[in-house]
This record gives sequence, structure tokens and C-alpha cells, in this order.
Amino acid sequence: MGGLIRFEGDGPDRTFARVAALNQLLLGFVVLITAMLTAFSPHSAGESLFFVGIAMVFVATGVALVVPWNRIGAMWLALVPLTDIVAITVMRIGEPASGVGLLWVFPAMWLASTYALVGAVGGTIMILAAFALTVWLQPGKVTGYSLVLLPLVVISVSGASYLTARRTAAQRALLNKQARVLAQSLERSRRQEQELAELIEAVGFGLIRIAQDGAVSIANETPAQLQRALIRRAAGDGLRVYADDGVTPLHPDEMPLERALRGEAFDGQVLWFGDVGADSIALEISVRRVRDATGADAGAVLASRDVTRELRAMRARDELVASVSHELRTPLTSILGYLDLAIDDPDVPATARRGLEIAERNAERLLGIIADILVASADSRRSVDLTIEPEDADVAEIVEAAVESLLPRAQEAGVALDTAGVEPASAYVDPQRVRQIMDNLIVNAIKYNRAGGTVTIGCTTDGDSTWILVRDTGIGMTETEMAGLFERFYRAESIRSGGRKGTGLGLAISRQLARAHGGDITVRSTAQVGSTFMVRLPATRAAAAPAPRVAIRRPGEESAVGRSEAEGE
Repeated sequence: MGGLIRFEGDGPDRTFARVAALNQLLLGFVVLITAMLTAFSPHSAGESLFFVGIAMVFVATGVALVVPWNRIGAMWLALVPLTDIVAITVMRIGEPASGVGLLWVFPAMWLASTYALVGAVGGTIMILAAFALTVWLQPGKVTGYSLVLLPLVVISVSGASYLTARRTAAQRALLNKQARVLAQSLERSRRQEQELAELIEAVGFGLIRIAQDGAVSIANETPAQLQRALIRRAAGDGLRVYADDGVTPLHPDEMPLERALRGEAFDGQVLWFGDVGADSIALEISVRRVRDATGADAGAVLASRDVTRELRAMRARDELVASVSHELRTPLTSILGYLDLAIDDPDVPATARRGLEIAERNAERLLGIIADILVASADSRRSVDLTIEPEDADVAEIVEAAVESLLPRAQEAGVALDTAGVEPASAYVDPQRVRQIMDNLIVNAIKYNRAGGTVTIGCTTDGDSTWILVRDTGIGMTETEMAGLFERFYRAESIRSGGRKGTGLGLAISRQLARAHGGDITVRSTAQVGSTFMVRLPATRAAAAPAPRVAIRRPGEESAVGRSEAEGE
């Protein structure tokens, strides 16, 4: 409760020196006015003593203004208000009827506001003692009202000054604390902003923050410059923009910036800027919406990545694979032809015929793998259409035929084929394509099964859709492995490490064929338990997809399937 009332954040030069000057100047001004009034009033016996007190106040004022209180300590400053108390006492003794006793409120306020409770109590006691001294020295000259009123005024002013000073100091301390917290938050925000800016500049893709009105508020340098330059050229300089196939012109309304301004969000839109050639650039662009604190749309973030090298490398790889695979077909077809002739020759011994039959089966398998590679690589270049010729077909018959043809392979692997679930079912499909799907699924179920395992095959229909089920008791898959199951060339880690051969194309092509019919393939699997594949196909023409073609052939370019069929595959 005692001690000084400190104003946090102020140094001594801003606290005590300033308080001393202001308080003493105010008292000196009032005393000056009093002295002037007294000089023009009738003289009294105590006038000389009165002016001695005035002179003491003027001296104290000069000292308050001149002395560097911040250097000699705050406690020495108390000498100024104490001198004022003595000076006012002398003035009151000299002129008891002048009312100068009211001037005691100045040192009372000063001491209470500067020196806390000690100053308030000590100053009040000293002033009351001085007042009692003047009453004792001049009995009868102080009225009853003054005897009560003046002490009450001094006590009230001193108490009010103390409480006000404490409240002001507390408020200022709180404000200073809040200011420090705000300063720390501002510094932390600046540091985070700098780190974010450095991070954005370090990434290898373009980032542009777009407001609702299209204004760009944030963008990193090099990647975003490429992105903005291409978009500006496409908008104003006539630079042609194509879809991800590199040949389909993109409508201006489908440009990423236009879509972002319409409030859309999308992932991985690939655009080719410029005609096909060495100078064309491919960007993969994604847009994410940004929300403000109220959840309202506040614009978008547009991210772009230069994928030119990746796409060209993939295209070169697919073209190489397609070229090599296509070149292998001709000699392999010739080999199969001569194997057929050798097997049909009655002069070939039975032992040699069995070897020739094994060679024929493996050659046919190799031919099927090459066909899959051709289809997959051609589709990745958007140069193939998986044309289907749907008709009303007996799905149960297709399933039974596929099981019958693969029964020797299952017996060789020690796997049982269970067809108890095959029910009468029809569908509006291309029988050859559905047979291709069934061959892929059943072969996989046999290949990835265990010795002594079972493959369950079934089919049924509800009138709108026809369902085909293939379930195995094999090695199964994890959730991670299932995520990429239908991607081209994908093979799970457990399959690769197990030494099982394959291209990773069968399931990708099977799903593509199912979707071309207007259906789909789904899978459920548990590691070390088995997998279940479900094929959905349209049961009637009305339930079929209106446009089964899944890709567009480039103008003037023959598809890989077309070339193969033309060559008598």
C-alpha cells in the first residue's frame, strides 16, 4: 500500500520531473494571483510574514523547475510539497482572514498522487498539524465553519487524489500490458508472414490468391509468373489453349481463371498452351475455395505446376511400349500359326504334342498381354476408342464359357471353381468384351489364390442391372493397395514381392470396358482373407449408357486396336 505510485512505461524524467513542474507551476500561479490581490488591499500587521510565505512558494517553484529530479531520486522531490505546506502555513499566520489555507489542497493532492498511501496520510497529518498551529497562534480568528470545513476538504481531496492515482496507474498498467501483448502478436504475425512468404517462394509450383473481384493479392515469383504470362497470352495474344489431350481446343469459359471467378473448385485440370510441338507447355491447375471467418466465399487459391516434361515422357514411354508390342505381334502370330499346324500333324508324337500345346498356351497368353499393352498405351495417348457392339446376351452362358476355358488352369494351380451361384441372367452388352472382363477377373482370382483355395463365380439380375460376382480365398489386399488397383500398370507391393508375373493392365482395361457399357466394377478385399469383385452391367437397352465410347480418336490417326484388327488379330 505504501511507496510510490509508478506509471509503468514512464521513466523518472517523464514522471516525477513532469509532476513537479506542473503541480508547482499551478500552485505558483495561484499564489501569484493571491499576492497581486493582497498588494492592492489595505495593509495589515502580518503582511510582511504573508509575503515571506509567498516568496517561499516562488523559490520552491524555481527549484521544481530547475532541479533534475530524475537524477537525484524521487524521494527528494517530496521536499517541494513539504516546503509548500510550510509556506502556506506562514502565509496563513500572516493573513488568517485571506483564505489561503485552501491552498493546502495542492500539496495534499501532490503527495497523495505521487507517494501513495504514505504521502496521503503523512501529508494530511502535516497539513492538519499546520492548521492546528495557525489556530493556536491566532485564537478567535478562525470561525467554527473553518475549523470543520478546511480539515474535511483536505482529507477528502487527499483521499480522492490517492484513489484516482491508484486507479489511473492500474489502468495504465493494464493498457501497457495489452500493448505488449499486441506488440508480441504483431511480431509473431510478421514472422509467420515472412516464413510463409519464404515457403511459398521455395515451392516448385505457382500459387496465386484471387479475390472475388479477380484481384491478385498473393503470388509467388517464378512459377506464378509463368502461369500468369500464359493466361494473359491466352486471353489477349491469341495463344491457343487445348485440353489435356493436346488437340481439343479449350473454350474461353473453361479457362481456370474463369472457372475460379464463377466460384468453382477443381483438381488437376491439365491444359496445353500452344500448338503441339516443342514449344507447347502443359500446366496442371487446381483451384481451392477460400472462406472467411463467417464461412462466406472469399475467393480462391489457384495452384499450377508445369507438367510438360512428365507428360512428354509418359507419351514417349507409351509410344515406345506400343511400338515394341506391335512389332512383337507379327512374329508371335506366325509362331502360333506354325504351332497349330504342328499340333494338327498326325505324325507328331504324343509327347512332343504335349510340349507344343504348352508352348501354344504360353504364346496365346503372351499375345493377350501384348494386346493389353497396346490398348492401355494407346488409350493413354487418347488415340484409341474401346468400341463395343452391345446386344441382348445371355450372361450366364458367357460366365459358364469363361469358367470352362479356364478350368484346366485352375486345376493346374490346385484351385476349385465354384459356379453354384450362376443364375439365369441377361444383359445388353458386347459378349466378347464381357468375356474379356470375365477372363481377367477369373485369371486373377486363380493366380493370386492359395493352393487348395476356391474361386466362387455367380451372376444374377434385378431387371435393371445384371451383376457378376467373382470371389477368391487368396492373399487379399490392404486399403492402400486397393486405392490404386484400377490404375494402369499398377501392381501391389505384396504381388511384386511374391514373384507373381503380370502387367498391371487387366483390371484397368476391365473397368474401362465395364464403364463403356454403362456399368462399373467394384472390389472389397481383406489382406490374407481374399477379394470380391462385383461387375455391374445394364440388363436392358434402356438401362445402358447412351454413349459407350470412352475415348476419342485423333482425326486422321488409326487406333492401335484398329491396326491390330486390320492385321487379323
